[in-house]
Parts: sequence; C-alpha cells; structure tokens
Amino acid sequence: MYLVTVLGNLLIILAIISDSHLHTPMYFFLSNLSFVDICFTTTTIPKILVNIQTQRKYISYTGCLTQICFVLTFAGLENGILTMMAYDRFVAICHPLRYNVIMTPKLCGLLVLLSFLISVLDALLHTLMALRLSFCSDLKVPHFFCELAHILKLACSDIFINNIFVYLVTSLLGVVPLSGIIFSYVRIVSSILKIPSAGGKYKAFSICGSHLIVVSLFYGTGFGVYLTSAATHSSRKSAIVSVMYTVVTPMMNPFIYSLRNMDMMGALSKLISRILSFFINSMEPRNQTDISEFILLGLTDDPELQPFLFSLFLSMYLATVLGNLLIILAVSSDSHLHTPMYFFLSNLSFTDICISTTTIPKLLVNIQTQNQSITFIGCLTQIGFVLVLGGFENFLLAAMAYDRYVAICHPLRYTVIMNSRLCVLLMVLSLFLSTVVALLHSLMVLRLSFCRDLEMPHFFCELAQVIKLACSDTLINNILIYFVASLFGGIPLCGIIFSYTQIVSSILRMPSAGGKLKAFSTCGSHLSVVSLFYGTVFGVYITSTITDSSRKTAVASVMYIVIPQMMNPFIYSLRNRDMKQALRKLIGRIPSFLFCAIYFGLWFLD
Repeated sequence: MYLVTVLGNLLIILAIISDSHLHTPMYFFLSNLSFVDICFTTTTIPKILVNIQTQRKYISYTGCLTQICFVLTFAGLENGILTMMAYDRFVAICHPLRYNVIMTPKLCGLLVLLSFLISVLDALLHTLMALRLSFCSDLKVPHFFCELAHILKLACSDIFINNIFVYLVTSLLGVVPLSGIIFSYVRIVSSILKIPSAGGKYKAFSICGSHLIVVSLFYGTGFGVYLTSAATHSSRKSAIVSVMYTVVTPMMNPFIYSLRNMDMMGALSKLISRILSFFINSMEPRNQTDISEFILLGLTDDPELQPFLFSLFLSMYLATVLGNLLIILAVSSDSHLHTPMYFFLSNLSFTDICISTTTIPKLLVNIQTQNQSITFIGCLTQIGFVLVLGGFENFLLAAMAYDRYVAICHPLRYTVIMNSRLCVLLMVLSLFLSTVVALLHSLMVLRLSFCRDLEMPHFFCELAQVIKLACSDTLINNILIYFVASLFGGIPLCGIIFSYTQIVSSILRMPSAGGKLKAFSTCGSHLSVVSLFYGTVFGVYITSTITDSSRKTAVASVMYIVIPQMMNPFIYSLRNRDMKQALRKLIGRIPSFLFCAIYFGLWFLD
C-alpha cells in the first residue's frame, strides 16, 4: 500500500508539472494534496514496516513526539487543501466569468502557505503541551503509530488542559473547513440545478465529482474512527479502523482523480510515454544544438540604475568577504574557539565567501563592461558551484543544529559524541553528497538542446532558468530537481526541526530562569541564521509560484544568494560574546602585524 501511495501520488505530481494544460488552480491544489499524502504516509508506514521486520515494537520518546507533530501537520494541511479545492470548484461553477480574476496564482499560493502555517502552529502547540506531561510505567500504545489521543491516555499527570485544547482546536480547525466545504457544495448544487440543459448539469457535476468523493472518504473515515472509538472500548479495533484515514485515503486519492478525470488520464498517458521515449532515446546517439553563450539580462534594463547596482553589489560582496574572513581568522587565532560549534561556523563562513564569489563578481563584470553574455561552459560551471555550495550550506546548518542538540540535551557526553573525527566526517560527507547532486544536475543539463532564444532573466545561471530555455524534453530534469530538493532539502530541515524540538523540551525542564536564558543564547545565533536561510529560500519559491515575472523572481533570489551570506557574520558576532572578544583580539593584532610586515618589507628592500 505504501509503494502504491507513493507511486500513484508521485505520478499525479509529475503529470501536472509536465502538462501545461494542467497549470490551473484546481491542479495546483491537487499536486499539493498528492505531496501531502506522500508525506503523511511516510510519517507512519515506514516505522511500522521496520518494527515488523526487526520484530521490535518500541519507538523513542523523541520519535513519538516527532511523529505526532508531523501527523498533525500533514492532516491539518490536507484538511485545509480540501477546503481550498471546494472553494475553487465553487468559484468555477458559480462565478465562471470571474474565475481567472478571483483564483489568481498569488491567492492560491497564499492559501496553501496560510494552511501550512496554521497546521504547523497547531502541531507545535499540541507537541509542546504533550511535553509537559509525565508518564506512568505502562507505556504500551495499542496503535501502529503515535496518535495524540492514545499518548494522552498514558499520562500520569493531569491532562484536563490537553483534552480541552484538543477539543477546542478540533472544533475550530476541523469544523470551520468542513463548514466551508458544505457551504461551497450547497451553492454549487444550487447553481447546477439552475442550469437548463441536462448536458450542462452533467458537465458541472463531473468537474467536482472527484473532489466530492475524496472529501467524503477523508471526513467519512475520520468520523468513522471517532465513532468506533466512542462505541467500543477496544483500542486495537480503533487502531485497525484508523488505517482507513491514515493509509487507505492517501492511497485511493490518485485512483479517484485519474480514473474520473479525462484531462488527468491524458496527462498521465503523455507522461508515461515521455518516460519510455526518454529511456529509448537515451540509448541512441543524438545531435545537440551547439551553444556558445547565454545572455544574463540581470535585474533591470534601466541603464541609469546600473551604476547604483554596481555600487550596491560591490559593497555587499566586500562586506560578505570581509565579514566572513574575519570570522574565520578569529576562530583560527583564538584557541578558546577550537570547538565543534566554531569549526562548523568557520566552514559556514568559508562557504558563504565561495557562494558569493561564484555569482556576484560575474554580475559586476557584466555591469561594468556592459556585456551580458556568459559562455555555455561558464554557465554550467556556475550552476555546479552554486549547487555544491548551496547544498553544503544546507547540510552545515543541519550539522550545527545537531551540535547544539548534543550540547544542550547531552552536555556531559558532548566531548565524547562531538569529537573531531565525527565533525570532519560530517563535513566530508556533506561535501560529497553536495558534489554528487551538483554533478548529476550538470550532466543532465549537458544532454539538453537549446533554442535560439538564450536570454535568461536572471543575474546568474540558475538551474531552473536554464532548463526553461531548452527545446528538448526536460521532464527527467524536472523530476530530478523535485526529487533531490525533497530528499536533500527535506531531510536536513527535518533534522533541524527535530533538534530544536528536543532543545526546547530540555530548556523548558530547566528550573532556573538564568539556565534557560544561557541555553537559549547558545543556539539563538544559529536559529536566526537557519530562519534567514530557509525563510529566503521559501520566499523565492512562493514568489516564483505567485508571479509570472521571471525578473521579479530574479530580484527575490538576491535574498537567498546574497543577503544571508552577508548577514551571517553580523548575526554571529553581535549575538555571541566569545566571538566578539575574539574579534577584538584579532583587530588589536592587525596594527602590529602590519608594522611587522612593513618593517620586513623595508629590510628586504635594503
């Protein structure tokens, strides 16, 4: 069932991405629903498979809380997406002439983002409320995953507040979306009944039939589990029934939407034929269009703004290099900073210098020479280095989160766990994975042939923009992008979230306010950097989703390719007392170093 769920929903996502006719709000929501279904089942089923295979039925306390958090997040997000899809069908049937005006890409992106934020907030609140509980010796959960209601039943402490919170949130975040769906379908049925022709009525019903079945399956199984748990005292029966909404519903959704939707069936047929033709053609030699160079259009066409942009980016580049270089020198020169935390920080600073050097100098040269071209080899090289360094920074932030987790949650074992060998191994592994990913993407770009229009509305060669210029089939490239981004972006992010969940849990258990403040201060800088890095990346993704202007996307991408690298030294130096002292010592040594350099220079000349 798990493989069927993942494969079915993945095919839905790829079919929507590859077929331009499906780039509509309805299928945008459907692709998000399929992604959530994959994540939802991945949160629960792999663990039960491991337990069955190893014949070990335990799950760690941390793993259980993490599973609760993710289940609540994805269930809440699915609830919100189903409501949005009902609203989309309501607008399409009741206000067809205003559909394109109301259901804009910006509104769709904002609705999904809002649902995600509300779901995450709800899940974090429930998880934090569970952290305050103490548990008895009997810790057997009669379920195949950590469900919040069953965990609360095992608690020895008072769960009155938790139960009130569960019922309140369920009433609010469950009833409001369900009421919206019911309202939408009441209006839809009312509008359909007013249609004079039977053919018109049938067509109107057919465009919302799949969604109505999915909604009935989702809420029907949800209510079924609730009624079963209320009618029977057997927790094991409730667990069996809960398979319906955690496993069966996500598995059935692709079949419902593909079998009852002609557009989706056509897109899936095209997708499968394109995949087969790719593998057939990849075995045969092919002629590619010879490309000598691309044109980087930059951030603006206004010649009067070019001097300002040159000064601005030169200033940011110098600030980035100087700031990060000072961090590296301060860490290297002060023996008190020869710890895993600052070892990772110096690597992060070096990566920031490299990633800025990969993009900004080329932009400055193009502005100064008024020549916007970049060679094909130069473009591929830039793509490779940006992917290597961007991926490496992603893994570095995850390693730093793990370091803070060990320091706060296991302080007595910190030096044993975070030894120099492990730190170096983490860096080498991160660099290796980032390099492999970058080489894969670069080699996949090499197989593409390009059209005559080689103008790129960007200030550096971004992989997604280069793929858009290709004349050949880019389906496999897009599949690789989404797969790698989900895998090598999602795993480090989940690791960071897990680490900080544990950190917050440990800090809240500390008795003294001073101890809590000191513990928070040791990870405050890293948390700021993580928020800046992932916040800007998600911001660029959302901007590209809600706007059709590639130039606006290029301007937004400055936020993740330039700003975080420049801000990181300021965040770590202004919020870290040890770093400030090391920087003062370093700056104090610079005059004496310059005096010695001048003296030896004059002595050498004599």
